[in-house]
Amino acid sequence: MSKLDSPDRVKPAAPPPPAPAPLYANRTRIYPKAVTGTVRRAKWAILALCLGLYYTVPLLRWDRGPALPNQAVLVDMQNARLFFFWIEIWPQEVYYLTGLLVLGAIGLFAATSLFGRVWCGFACPQTVWTDLFMWVERRIQGDRNERMRLDKQNWSREKLLKKGATHAAWLAIAAATGGAWIMYFNDALAMTRDFFTLRASGTVYFFFGLFTATTYLLAGWAREQVCTYMCPWPRFQAAMLDESSLVVSYRGWRGEPRGKAKAAGVGDCVDCRACVNVCPTGIDIRDGLQLECIGCGLCIDACDDIMARLDRPKGLIAFETFANIAASEAAAKPLPPGPARLACGMQARTPTRFLRPRTWLYLGVLGLVAGIMAGSYMLRETLSLAVIRERAPLFVRLSDGGIRNAYALKLASKTRETEMLSLVLDGPAGLQMLVQDAEADAQGRPVLVTRPDGITQWRALVTAPPGLRLPENIPVTFRLIDAEGRIAVSEASVFLGPKP
Repeated sequence: MSKLDSPDRVKPAAPPPPAPAPLYANRTRIYPKAVTGTVRRAKWAILALCLGLYYTVPLLRWDRGPALPNQAVLVDMQNARLFFFWIEIWPQEVYYLTGLLVLGAIGLFAATSLFGRVWCGFACPQTVWTDLFMWVERRIQGDRNERMRLDKQNWSREKLLKKGATHAAWLAIAAATGGAWIMYFNDALAMTRDFFTLRASGTVYFFFGLFTATTYLLAGWAREQVCTYMCPWPRFQAAMLDESSLVVSYRGWRGEPRGKAKAAGVGDCVDCRACVNVCPTGIDIRDGLQLECIGCGLCIDACDDIMARLDRPKGLIAFETFANIAASEAAAKPLPPGPARLACGMQARTPTRFLRPRTWLYLGVLGLVAGIMAGSYMLRETLSLAVIRERAPLFVRLSDGGIRNAYALKLASKTRETEMLSLVLDGPAGLQMLVQDAEADAQGRPVLVTRPDGITQWRALVTAPPGLRLPENIPVTFRLIDAEGRIAVSEASVFLGPKP
């Protein structure tokens, strides 16, 4: 037996198992490169529109009459009202806000099923302010390569000035953002005057500081981390997509295999990484749709610019559907790279179907919710009566043997006119009603006067005279009668007494 076959030979030790992947990785800083093109111009236009609306809407005026705020859009916390031009929402009508949230969610689902993360890439506040912050950064520090070199340099006077100017500009934009936000909760003109004269409340300064800090941190420092890790939308956006969704896609059937521009037998992708360098989240769209992709489409402009320089057709990266990608790949893949493959792949495409069962469902739900909200608002009561029976004590026994219950009457009017309404008590015969500080009409009934767009409160005393035998618990109804004798509003309650 040879020495190698000896049983006494020591076997080599097994290699150690690979170390588990770390649960936390340091952030890799992203330096998006500036790009021009159709998509970028569209993003600038939407950014200007969104910022313009945000900063100017609090300044719009709307005449609502005397003693009412004339700011068109206002969340009036002091008077518990939400004003939106001619619409006024009371606290008990908060379900309208719930309906708006439902409409926004369904609308976002519909937009995602049609165009992917178009909201995230073009109109999300995080995207809008991050784009603005990055524009400022480029203007001060330079484009991608200049910023990368600046970060690698040791601290110097130039680096300190550029970094300081960048953060000062960010803080100024963030302060303007926080200042505009608090205008939605206060009269914009009066609040601005009070803010700079240091006469505003501490709450105003607190929320100003809060929104300034969050804008500065999220748009200046966190950036793509918000879209990737903080926002829940990327986690379930795939459930909204189907084969007809129009999303940012790399036409691999045309671009592969990659190679140099003048090499033979290669596709149109020259592996220049221009699409990666402009991506605000730092992904490679050629790897397919990914969680980090916000659908901004800047890679389309970058790739189209390279294709134009190489005298090749644009559209290697484009808004495309999964169905067309699959059909083009099946038709063009057998052909060698070149014009014939491109023509065959493009001919295999079919028009995008925007109206399909999924989108019809979303449109139906949108129409249903919007119809319910509109109908509810048009049919809502402009006058309401709340009857609150005093519980301490439950009833009072008078010196003559009678039993008395006290009630707080809260009359809310959502109109601009003053009304005079007569109060009638429906209950067992013999009950007597007195409303404190209320005048009586010709028939001796108490008259309640409404407050325009406000609430009036009255105290009513209902008495069962001595000798009137009543059960322990008696249902009663308070009715308000208008000048024409019609019942304007009614509210039920109970009259309590001792056990028989």
